[in-house]
Amino acid sequence: MTQAPIDLYFWPTPNGWKISIALEEMALPYTVHLVDLGAGDQFKSEFLAISPNNKMPAIVDPDGPDGEPISIFESGAILQYLARKTGLFTGPNERARIAVDQWLMWQMGGLGPMAGQAHHFLKYAPAMDPPQDLPYAKDRYRGETARLLRVLDGQLAANDYVAGDFYSIADMAIWPWASLWEGQEQTLDDKPNLARWLDQVGARPGVQAGRALFAEKRGNLQQDKAAQKVLFGQK
Repeated sequence: MTQAPIDLYFWPTPNGWKISIALEEMALPYTVHLVDLGAGDQFKSEFLAISPNNKMPAIVDPDGPDGEPISIFESGAILQYLARKTGLFTGPNERARIAVDQWLMWQMGGLGPMAGQAHHFLKYAPAMDPPQDLPYAKDRYRGETARLLRVLDGQLAANDYVAGDFYSIADMAIWPWASLWEGQEQTLDDKPNLARWLDQVGARPGVQAGRALFAEKRGNLQQDKAAQKVLFGQK
């Protein structure tokens, strides 16, 4: 039986890449619906019906549980759902699945939010009108992102991939954020295991395809004042 395409509500950001990468890696057919964050598409009623927290990514699977459609928001929940649906990328046993889940939660509660704040205060806030160049915030989130990347480097010192010797949805969740280390004002000079893993995962065709999806839509937020007002609530 042919799998009906999954509707992917997407914009080319690290959180969006998690799901485009997963869909590519799992060879699941999908149809992209662009959610232009700078234009405010995330606040439209039709999108809020799928993602009430007005965040992308989100999916609608027409072939959900019991053959009925289901909509899912939150990238971690989507990854877990797709892994269960396909039986792929969760590890070979329950101990492995627990390892995957804990590193997925580490990304959702740690690296993603902290690196996101680092991007905001290091790159975007100083470009606002008026500029919001806040040394404490910059140091705080740059430093916490550095700490988290050191934790990741230590984990990868003993493992080929984040959760063990197997590639998983945890790698798919973490790689998009870790790959933007330069924008977070980080260094890989003291993180050889992280550097190795970034190259290893980044060489996968599914990762490259997911990362390249609508890459031309990524704009220069530092210069786009209208998008800043939408995204950052400026008056």
